[in-house]
Amino acid sequence: MKLSERIDAFASLGTVLRALTDAERSALETKANQENGWFTPTSVRQAIHGITVLLEPGKLKSWVATYPIEKTSPRTIGVAMAGNIPLVGFHDFLCVLLCGHRLVYKPSSKDTVLLKFIQDKLLEIEPRFADRIQTQERLNGLDGIIATGSDNTSRYFEYYFRNIPHIIRKNRVSCAILQGDEPESEIHRLGEDIFTYYGLGCRNVSCVFIPHELDKQFLLERLAGFSAVMDNHKYENNYTYQKSILMLNQEKFFDNGFLLMRESDSLVSPIAVLHYQVYRDLDDLRQRIRASRQNLQVVVSAQGWFEGSLPFGTAQYPLVDDYADGVDTLKFLCSIK
Repeated sequence: MKLSERIDAFASLGTVLRALTDAERSALETKANQENGWFTPTSVRQAIHGITVLLEPGKLKSWVATYPIEKTSPRTIGVAMAGNIPLVGFHDFLCVLLCGHRLVYKPSSKDTVLLKFIQDKLLEIEPRFADRIQTQERLNGLDGIIATGSDNTSRYFEYYFRNIPHIIRKNRVSCAILQGDEPESEIHRLGEDIFTYYGLGCRNVSCVFIPHELDKQFLLERLAGFSAVMDNHKYENNYTYQKSILMLNQEKFFDNGFLLMRESDSLVSPIAVLHYQVYRDLDDLRQRIRASRQNLQVVVSAQGWFEGSLPFGTAQYPLVDDYADGVDTLKFLCSIK
């Protein structure tokens, strides 16, 4: 297959996904939710929509144009998929196949339904991909590997795949920066960055940097429009558990009935908890962000006013060249000899 044919196949996949009937969507959403209670219909729909945005023909063509893909020799590339949010491994799936490599992937046990559905649709469009895609429980016999996991798992990956080219991704988190005078519309967009996928993704805001004068309870009240997260019993259980722990430890926290907010130096917060850190001035803020940059996937601020940040409400919509952990996946795949 030529590169142009692979691009056309994925562009057609985007068209097919956009044209799914209500019955097809409902059946897929139900099956995914039965496998993973976090994968609600809303989450599945958002994940599929995000993929269709990536697969717009013009974006695909301009994206790959700057890489020497046609000079790249086919290799066998393994991908150990994560499963924290729906279809989180699709970008790696796309990159490996666009580069003309053979893909051997280990699906997450938490997300087998959706990727299998995407794969089947792709093979209907372009059957020649059939001998280039394989699932495997134990990844071996590879020329390169892309693996995503926890900090503990990443150490295992680093050792096990030390002798072959690899991208090993670790835990990352995202944060938001508030000035304190943001209008309600901007706080709603921030809420999307916090609550989409119930806060399970590395692009979800888990910590906010705020000026000392900001009223924390008022901020929580302005997020009231997201109370529907409590309709998911898994989220509700986390909220109840985390509130009990905070009360038991007699820690100070703020509460709006579905989100708990506490001060902490940690960027990582449990589900249903939002951490905050208070900054004195802009220099202090910049220093804090600089010190945390290697652990941050995304920084968001109102309309992207803070340097290097994205606007509120856009964290969960990465561009096709917005690589996880800032590591250029296509460049890596083109470099494997």
